[in-house]
Amino acid sequence: MVASTESHETSGTDEERRPVVVVQDLHVEYRVFATGKRATDADRGGLLRRAKRTRTVHALKGISFTAYENDSIGVIGSNGSGKSTLMRAITGLTPATRGAIYASSRPSMLGVGAALIKPLSGQRNVILGGLALGFSKAEIEERYEEIVDFAGIRPFIDLPMRTYSSGMTARLKFAIATIRNHEILIVDEALAVGDRKFRKRSEQRIREIRDNAGTVFLVSHSMQSIRDTCNRVIWIEKGELMMDGDPDEVIAAYEETR
Repeated sequence: MVASTESHETSGTDEERRPVVVVQDLHVEYRVFATGKRATDADRGGLLRRAKRTRTVHALKGISFTAYENDSIGVIGSNGSGKSTLMRAITGLTPATRGAIYASSRPSMLGVGAALIKPLSGQRNVILGGLALGFSKAEIEERYEEIVDFAGIRPFIDLPMRTYSSGMTARLKFAIATIRNHEILIVDEALAVGDRKFRKRSEQRIREIRDNAGTVFLVSHSMQSIRDTCNRVIWIEKGELMMDGDPDEVIAAYEETR
């Protein structure tokens, strides 16, 4: 059963706002070996021989919702509930088994696994990351100090990234990725790293993206970050959409099940 509540933090009704992501009856299934390992492309040639040792996992079960411009949507649920699978499906990284996803532009995904080049310095990664986002070298140089200060790694910016802690790496990834205003941005657990000061800066950056007509999905286990950042929350559990609506109401219902 899906419960829906109305959020009051965005202006205008849903009919007045422009939809940017529409998810319709989305199902995602995949086969795994009996050990729990997902089948890879290299394994598929032998799947007939291994058929008795595989099973099908129904990761998402009929998910439907619409995200509008200026939405900042928190995505919550227990480990293995399907949150990250849903985000990967929205970006096109995971194919839908059934159903459909429509997006007004290509979603950008920022997660702790986003790629940077470890042997290169942080400074070189800032330049390459900016170029990958479509900035000119002059534009990157103009924003360079802002990126470094936001990440809080100035004493280490000239060192190879392989010497960085996971927190430093994640902060730099976030700082690079969010120098551009995205129409659709997915942030998967990237705010779980860093100290309270960095989390506050990150939350403010997400609000700025949203205020510039962007739509943000924030996947997090931090209910406080969700409350501080999002105007709407969807709760996924065992691949099903349990609730969609006001952050306080959805979080309260979720926490009652813990």
